Order: sequence, then C-alpha cells, then structure tokens
Amino acid sequence: MSLFTRSLRQQRNKDKDGTEKGVSPEPGTDPSAAATTDDTDDTDDTDGTDGTDGTDGTDSTEGTDGSADKGSADEGVSDDEAVGDDNGDNGESSSGWRGRYPSAARTASVTTTVLATALVLTALLLPNALIRLTPSAFLRIPVEGIFGAVVLLILPPRFRRWAALLAGCLLGLVTILKFIDMGFYEVLARPFDLVLDWILLDDAHQFLKDTVGRNGAVLAFVGIVILALSIVVFMALAVRRLSRIMSRHSVVTGRAALALGTAWIVCAVFGIETGNNVDVASRNTALLVQNRVKAVRAGIKDEKAFAKEARVDRFDETPGSKLVPDLRGKNVIVAFVESYGRIALEDPEIAPGVNSVLADRTKALEDAGFSSKSGWLTSPISGAGSWMGHSTLMSGLWIANQQRYRSVTSNDRLTITRAFRKTGDYRMVGIMPGVRRSWPEAKFYGMDHVYDSRELGYEGPYFSWSPVPDQFSLKAFERLEHSKADHKPMMATIILATSHNPWSPLPKMLPWDELGDGSVYKPIHDAGARPTEVWKDPHRVREQYGKAIEYSLQSLTEYMEKYADEDTVLVFLGDHQPVPTVTGGSKNKDVPISIVAKDEKVMDNVSGWGWDEGLRPGDEAPVWRMDKFRDRFLTAYGSEPEAGSEGGSKPGSERGSE
Repeated sequence: MSLFTRSLRQQRNKDKDGTEKGVSPEPGTDPSAAATTDDTDDTDDTDGTDGTDGTDGTDSTEGTDGSADKGSADEGVSDDEAVGDDNGDNGESSSGWRGRYPSAARTASVTTTVLATALVLTALLLPNALIRLTPSAFLRIPVEGIFGAVVLLILPPRFRRWAALLAGCLLGLVTILKFIDMGFYEVLARPFDLVLDWILLDDAHQFLKDTVGRNGAVLAFVGIVILALSIVVFMALAVRRLSRIMSRHSVVTGRAALALGTAWIVCAVFGIETGNNVDVASRNTALLVQNRVKAVRAGIKDEKAFAKEARVDRFDETPGSKLVPDLRGKNVIVAFVESYGRIALEDPEIAPGVNSVLADRTKALEDAGFSSKSGWLTSPISGAGSWMGHSTLMSGLWIANQQRYRSVTSNDRLTITRAFRKTGDYRMVGIMPGVRRSWPEAKFYGMDHVYDSRELGYEGPYFSWSPVPDQFSLKAFERLEHSKADHKPMMATIILATSHNPWSPLPKMLPWDELGDGSVYKPIHDAGARPTEVWKDPHRVREQYGKAIEYSLQSLTEYMEKYADEDTVLVFLGDHQPVPTVTGGSKNKDVPISIVAKDEKVMDNVSGWGWDEGLRPGDEAPVWRMDKFRDRFLTAYGSEPEAGSEGGSKPGSERGSE
C-alpha cells in the first residue's frame, strides 16, 4: 500500500468517525482542513511513519486543489504544519491569517525553516578562533548534525520535544563558548578555561571600563548578556523546529542522514579537504567539547599538583644573612615592560625601530659607564595576564593560570623581593602606575610601600588604558624615593604601563625637568590617534605597538643614564608577548631580559649565564623558563640554600611548556 493511499484511507476513516459522533466542521471550514486540524494538534505525536508530510487529510474528490498540496509537500512543510511550528495552535490554520494568506504563510514557514537550518549548521561549523573563521569553514559536513538527527528520529515522540529543546540549549551554550574562545585567542592566545578563567571576565570588564568609559562598558555588558540569551533561546527553537520537520519526514530524513553519514566517512578516510586545507568531514564541535571536558578535569587536578610543587623551595629555610650577600648596599630595580616580547625584536615590521633604540641606548649606557647583558625567558602566558608573569619570575613557580596565582599570593613563598626583605637591610618599594585600587598582593611581595597611579602626583590625561606615562612614573620614583638622602639600600619593583594595549594615543619623550605635574601631556594626548581609529587596521596596531615599546625602553634607559650611579642595578624584562593581533597567533612566549650595572663585579657574577652583551639578546642567546630565574639570580649573587633542601622549580627542560 502506497504512503499516499494509506494516508488517504486514514483521513476518510477520521471523517467518518467524526460524523458518527456528531462532530461537524466549523462553519466555512473545509471538512478536510478540519480533519487535518484534529489529526495534528500535537506535531510531536506524529512519529513520521504515518505519512504526515503536508498532504495528509487531502482528498482531491472533496474539492481540494491537489496542485497546492503538491507544492506544500515539495516545500517540506504545510500550512497546517507552519501553524503548529510557530504558535502551537493548529486549529487556526484555516480561520487565522495563514488560512487567509496561504501563499504568505508557506513563504514564512519555508523561510523560518531555512533560517533554523542555517543557524544550527553555523553553530556546528563555527570555529572558536577568528584566524580560522573563513568561508571554507562552513563548506563542511558536521558529524554532530548527522548524529543528532538520528537520535531525534529514534526517540519516542513524548521525549523528542524535550530532547530537541535540551540539545538546542546545549548547542547555544557551546556557541557562546566559541565566541568567548575567539576573544581569549585574540588576547591570550589560548581558549577560555571553564574552571580557572571566570575571574578574568571581571578584569576584562575593568579594562573595557578604563578604555571606553563606564557608560560604554555598561552598554557592552548589557548587549553581551542579551546576545547570549538570544543565542540560547533561538538555538533551542531552531532545533525544535527541525526536529518537528524531521519527524514528519522520517523516511526522507533517514535517507539523507545515511547519505551524509556515508559521505562524511568517505571524506574522513580519504582526508578530503576544502581549498584552505580544512577537512570536509567536520567534528570540530565534538572535539571542542571533548577537549574542554579534559581541560576541566586537568584544572581540578592542577590545584593539588601545584600545592605539592609549591612546598618545594631550596631557599625557604635560608637565613637572611645568607641571601644575596653580593648585592648588599646596592639599589636594585626590577622593572617589567608591559607586552615586551620577542616579536618586538624579530618581526620585520616592528623590529627595525625597536632594535635601533636598543642599539642607541646600549651605546649611550656604555658611554655613561654602564655594562649590560641580555637573554631570553619563556613566560607562562601570552597576550595578557601580566600579574602571572610577575609572580612567576619572583616566586620561581610556574604561574600559568589564575588559580595558581591566587594560591601562591595567599602564602608566604620566598620571592625575590622577600629575599631582600629577609636580609633586613633593604627598603621595599613598588611603583605601580597601572594600579588604581587597593593592591593586596603588596603583602605577598613584602613591600614597605606601593605607589599606585593615585600617589605618583600625576595630573595629566590617561593615555587610553595607561594612567601614567612611563617617563613620568620613573621621574616620580626618583622624586619620591631614589633621590632621598641617606635612605637605606632599596629594592624597587617597577611595573611600567605605557606599552599596554591599545597603544593609542601614546606619550612622547620630554625633557625630564619639564614633566611637572603631567599637565604638559595634554596636547600630546589630544593630538594622538584614538583606539577606535588604530584598531581598524592590524598593520597600524603593530606600528603603534612598536612605538610604545620604543618609548618604554627609551624612558627606562634614559632614567638609568641620568639618575643611576655605581650602586644601581637594573634588571628589566617583558612580562609576556603582545596580543595575537601583533604576534599573528605565534605560539612563542619568549620575552627579552637584560641586566644593567656600572659595578663590574655585579656583571661578573652572571658571566656564567651565557647571556649576550648589550640590551638586545641574540637569536641564539640562552632561553630559560621564567620560573627558573629566581633560583639562578639568588645563587648568582651568593645566596646559599640550606643543606639538604630540595630543588625548587619543577623538573623539565629549559624551554618549558604549560
């Protein structure tokens, strides 16, 4: 018996049963339409085997235009089905607007179905990194869609509705995760960590607020929330709609799933690719979920692993008298240059200007009696998260995520700064122009006093994110601490901020004696480019980044040339590589590090490190993990670990990984 014949016979039996029970169609309603309404008041009760394909209940002998029915069937959705899909009230199919405007109803129904299909396919094929967001990414066969269609087909009708809604919500959440990953890849060159990264969203909000203002940040936050909710809701509705249509066309859907599944297997086996080396057989959403589950498990385990790692410290029991004896009486400065990465010294577009500054400043320092040596460190992070780079260098532990950072800063780990404090001979000072609120980490680093952006005496304009220009911060350090007569030897931590993105507008070098209260910077700020202008063009972003690094290096080395003496020792380095817009997505996390001093004995202590002469490390200069530096530095300047103490940093190669 053909599908059409069986459907027709069922419809006639329903008409007969309705007549016998005394039920008549509503006035002005086609009996066949009324029968169809009675038969399809819940589309999920149809399992697809009864031939409900948009032509059910249509009897050509009762005056129904068969050509119209055929057109509806060809489109895969009937007027009746459209009503059930859109508002769940099939009883209005003839009396509502759909009955009055059947052509418009069919068009709306088909359009909605096409949009639902496009939304689901886009979500399944959407990559989670902008660099992979190309047209070819969407010319693939998603195995998740094939599998999902089969599962929905075999589920009983009463479970199908809720399964479709649940699948749609989950797909919506995965889509949101992909968008978040895009942002993280653009800033941190890695995906979002579902266990460890939630606290970074607050930092992102604060950065947005500092960059575009409070109102702009609020609008952005509200817009993001609305967008996220819309994605989940519309994805659930889209999957629900497709589930209904597939259940009505189960035979066709089954054949299509079989054909697509076969094509997927063939493409996977033979490695068939699109024009951009993208596999036609896609499973990127399934892999994303799988990898994220593994990452969650690893994140949960990492807390215990790090606690065990942090208990090992070669210098924890070393008395102050045996810590850094070869630097006693020196004023030691550890300065971090924001986003100063290897890319600044090697990229053909950026490096010429930066290397020129390094060469000029190396000669200027030599003429002033200073020596310098440089090497490379591998940072645990890239793009952002400076505080993790700072704590890695200072603590000798690999701080690659926020959970580790919170853990290490809540204990009494011996940092480089604490080693100086433990001697009892040093005043501990922090210059933090990027800090605008209370900074509880000061206790962890053993600071006597921290000068944040509010205490540096700066009355000039913000340069986008950076509250205080680097040159002014260094002059404030000289005025507030370094120039004071008869002060104790000092251990200063200076975190420069001008080279923090978005690198526009930028300050310019000014005569040191003309900085005043910073008001002199206003004309420079007003004439500078706005971030919204610069970030339209990646080449201009890279250009501005290079200029920012040049400015920071110029400020720091000019400070040494003008204000430092025989008792000043400077260690300066980058905290991490810049954002992927500059690095081009490079996985390299190396940053330059240099040591500058007039006292040749200070330089002789690090002669065994193999570092290159000057402020620019060569391509073949040693590369250490950043967490190795603490022990090497303390040892080089005479610190003696207690006998029998265990090794500090975790084992591994000099060039580490996370």
